Amino acid sequence: MTEQKRMKHILWLSLATLVALQWVVIRVSGVHLPHLWTAILSGVGILGAAVLLSWAAEVAQIDIPQSLALAFLALIAVLPEYAVDMYFAWTAGKNPAYTQYATANMTGANRLLIGFGWAAVVIVYWLKTRKRAVELDPSHSMEISYLTVATVYSFVIPLKGTLSLVDTAVLLSIFGFYIVTASRAGMEEPELGGPSEFLGTFSKVPRRLCTIGLFAVAGLTIFLAAEPFAESLLATGRAYGVEEFILVQWIAPLASESPEFIVAILFAVRGNPGASIGTLISSKVNQWTLLIGMLPLAYSASSGHVAVMQLDRRQVEEVLLTAAQSFFGVAVIANMRFSIVEAAVVAGLFASQLFFTSPGVRYGYSAVYVLLTLLLLATNREIRHGFFDVRRLRPGNRAQLAEHGHRLGVEGESRAGDLR
Repeated sequence: MTEQKRMKHILWLSLATLVALQWVVIRVSGVHLPHLWTAILSGVGILGAAVLLSWAAEVAQIDIPQSLALAFLALIAVLPEYAVDMYFAWTAGKNPAYTQYATANMTGANRLLIGFGWAAVVIVYWLKTRKRAVELDPSHSMEISYLTVATVYSFVIPLKGTLSLVDTAVLLSIFGFYIVTASRAGMEEPELGGPSEFLGTFSKVPRRLCTIGLFAVAGLTIFLAAEPFAESLLATGRAYGVEEFILVQWIAPLASESPEFIVAILFAVRGNPGASIGTLISSKVNQWTLLIGMLPLAYSASSGHVAVMQLDRRQVEEVLLTAAQSFFGVAVIANMRFSIVEAAVVAGLFASQLFFTSPGVRYGYSAVYVLLTLLLLATNREIRHGFFDVRRLRPGNRAQLAEHGHRLGVEGESRAGDLR
């Protein structure tokens, strides 16, 4: 690594650390700011913390199995999102009006991941290389299958109109099996970039100390920023006449997840879109299992007894729409291939729904997602086979998955050749 490149990485590490620590200094000093500035500066602090977390988690791939590292990276990368949503759920246990904000934040974050994150990687890769599809590594089939299971269960939530500890038990069990399966994967050399590449050149002890230090700075920032960011966002909405639900649903997730999107897009620009999509899929598994599962737990703990989060009509339609989008998303990539046409459809459906908030239109979009999914399953054998392939859920089947992925890749290339 050249000295110029080394200094560039040090500069980025220092800048991200300062961006995160500025909020720690403000909070510890007891300075009182207007709600708008509190929301901006705490949000910027969360942004800096998320960047530090993504770099630290990438470096951690050196010391743990790659599949587990991807799950860990995805979990750490969405930690800011967890902190904000857990605050809303905890507060809802004392003030039920906050339940809508917990579901707003959760549904917005999940829909952004697929509608913007997944699609953006494919579109950027196409703009860079003119290749019309991204081929996913067979190892990512495990994440897709666990996401399928979680998505199918998620339809139960809007049907019953509640989030309860039963949902917690089911979703955390899915997440637990996912982590166990990922932990049994083999070790592979990770592909690092940016400051994480610089940290990866350190010997074992300095590398691990730096990684722990980044986690500590980011964790402290997130802990001190979650509450003021959430409350100031609501107060800013009230002051400027902007609907609080919309701010919580879209602005909060953008602040906490934008570093992950940036990293994923950069990997696509470098010619490794499969890793980008793989990490975002793992993030979706985390959010669709652990994040949702933790909400009733935080709500009950705050209430002081076993409690059920009651979802109103708007929350039900938002959860249903999010589940339907996820249903379509896993069907699209079940054959381990994500084309530019599919990405355009995913992005178009996501972007267009932002302009409509009426219940009828929301239910209409949900129906479109489900119908498109059923159409894909009925007409595409590869997607149908991948969607229902339960072997992916079991550990120790990497050879089978690799063989299956290779077969799909050969068939995909043959199909692409026919189209050309």
